[in-house]
Amino acid sequence: MKQYLLSVHFVEGAPTPTDEEMQTMFRETDRINDELQAAGAWVFAGGLVSPDSATVVRIENGTTTMSDGPFAETKEHIAGFWIIKCADLDQALAWAEKCAAACGPVEVRPFDDLSQA
Repeated sequence: MKQYLLSVHFVEGAPTPTDEEMQTMFRETDRINDELQAAGAWVFAGGLVSPDSATVVRIENGTTTMSDGPFAETKEHIAGFWIIKCADLDQALAWAEKCAAACGPVEVRPFDDLSQA
């Protein structure tokens, strides 16, 4: 089994879902999480708070610095993710289709073989 990251992105400036739309997304996400667990594909999932809450830690020339804010200055940030295990990319894409129906666009990336050792 390979592991895949299915990530959901937040785009700054995009229309904000209404409370009702958010509740629908949460219900659909819970349903997919249950389905993933029942299928044995679930590894881990989580939602992230705003990128404003991030801290970047760097070590350069033996000195550690910490700066507030996200690593990348971009309008697109990861808002949540699933880590799933599947036999192949086709299965991961099938799960991603369900996740995208609940949350919007989903990026699928396989973990490399070293990550799964």
